[in-house]
Amino acid sequence: MKKVVTIFMLWVFTLSLSAQQEGRHRFDPKKFEVEMEQYITRQAALTPVEASKFFPLYREMQKKQRACFHEMKRCRHVDANDIEACGKAVRRMDEIDIQIKMIQQEYHLKFMNVIPANKVLEVIKAENRFHRQAFKKAAGRPAPSQEN
Repeated sequence: MKKVVTIFMLWVFTLSLSAQQEGRHRFDPKKFEVEMEQYITRQAALTPVEASKFFPLYREMQKKQRACFHEMKRCRHVDANDIEACGKAVRRMDEIDIQIKMIQQEYHLKFMNVIPANKVLEVIKAENRFHRQAFKKAAGRPAPSQEN
């Protein structure tokens, strides 16, 4: 009987521990967006006025890019044995890649209308750094201690 109780207690403890860990590692898109915007604001040294003009455009760009990424994801669900469908999917994914770059180009020009070009460049660098750090964190590797 003691063995059954002990095994049951270990099982409950294990379930409790795994539930706590799952709760800690859940991705929260709103939190991610807030953290990214704060990071970009700091790294690019955006003033509150610049940030208030910049981030609505930035979010608009991300929304358009996200739609492209979703379409690209749909292209990956093709029967690997259908050569013609695979070729069509590859060509469509290439078109989407170009479309994403065109969206970036369009919005980079818009950004330079609301903040100086040097800050736009810093925003681009900061966004890349933030995403690299987020991927490392998600992979369980420690983020660099120094922010560049």
